[in-house]
Amino acid sequence: MAPLRPRISLLVTDLDNTLWDWFHMWHSSFSAMLEHLSEMSGVPSSVLEGEMREVHRRHGTTEYSLLLDELPSLRSECAGLRPLEVFDAAVHTLNHVRKRSIHLYRGVESALTEVRRRGVPIVAYTESIAYWTEWRIRETGLDGVVDVLYSSPDHDFPEGVTPEDLRRYPPQEYGLVETVHRHTPQGRLKPDPAILGAIVDEYSKDPEDVVYIGDSLMKDVAMAQEIGVHDVHARYGVSQDREGYELLRRVSHWSTEDIERERRLARRPVVVPTWTARECFSEVLDMFEFQG
Repeated sequence: MAPLRPRISLLVTDLDNTLWDWFHMWHSSFSAMLEHLSEMSGVPSSVLEGEMREVHRRHGTTEYSLLLDELPSLRSECAGLRPLEVFDAAVHTLNHVRKRSIHLYRGVESALTEVRRRGVPIVAYTESIAYWTEWRIRETGLDGVVDVLYSSPDHDFPEGVTPEDLRRYPPQEYGLVETVHRHTPQGRLKPDPAILGAIVDEYSKDPEDVVYIGDSLMKDVAMAQEIGVHDVHARYGVSQDREGYELLRRVSHWSTEDIERERRLARRPVVVPTWTARECFSEVLDMFEFQG
C-alpha cells in the first residue's frame, strides 16, 4: 500500500520564479530598454548600467518606475526636460516587452484552480514591491485565485510625487479586485520565519497542515523548514545560472550588505528540500492531499 500523503489545508507560495518566470520577463524587457536607450541617447550601456545601479540602490528595488529621470547622463542630455518624456520610446519598449514576456509556468493555473476547488486557501508571499507584484498578478489572471498577497510596500517616490501622478490609464487598470493585498514591514527580507509563521497563525493552522513552495533553497525552503511547515523546492524556477543573469547583478539594487548577507546564507549547511518540483508546479498535487 502506498504511504498516505500529508493532508494540506493551506498553501503558501512564493511568486517570482515560482509561479511565473520573473527573470525572463525582467531580462527581456530591461535589456531591450537599455539597448534602445543607449541608441537614442548616445550614452554607452556600460555608463547607464553603473548609474542605474546607484539609483536602484537608493530606492531598494530593481523595478524603480522613475529610473530614467534620475540618471545623470540622461539629465545632462535633456536640457531641463524629463528624461522619461524625452526617451519615452525606450520606456515603451520596456513596457511592450514586459507585457509580452510575463506568463505562468506550465501547470500553475491548473494546479491552483484544483487546490481552490478543494477548498484550500492560497496565500502568496514575495519580497517584490507592491505595484509590480499587483501588475503581474493581474496580467497572469491570478486576481481572485490567490486569496491573500503579502508583499513589500512600494518604493519611495521623490518629494511631491505620488503613485497617482504616474498613472496614465483608467483606475480599473490598477490594484487588485478580489485578492486581498497586505504589506510586509519595510526592509524585511526572506528568509523571515516570523512573517511566514504569522501567516500560518492567521489561518489558525498547525505547521503540519501547511505547505510552502519556492525556488530558493536558502530563502524559501530553509524558512519553511525552520517553522516546521512542509517545504517544496521549485527547482524548475532556479535562475542564477541562466544566461543574462550578470546584467541583473550589474544593475541590481543589492547593496554591499545584501551581498554579504547572501554570502552568509551560502555558508550555511546545505539545505536539503523535503520535496522537489523538478519540472512544473502541478507536481505538488501528487505530493499532498489538499483538503479544506
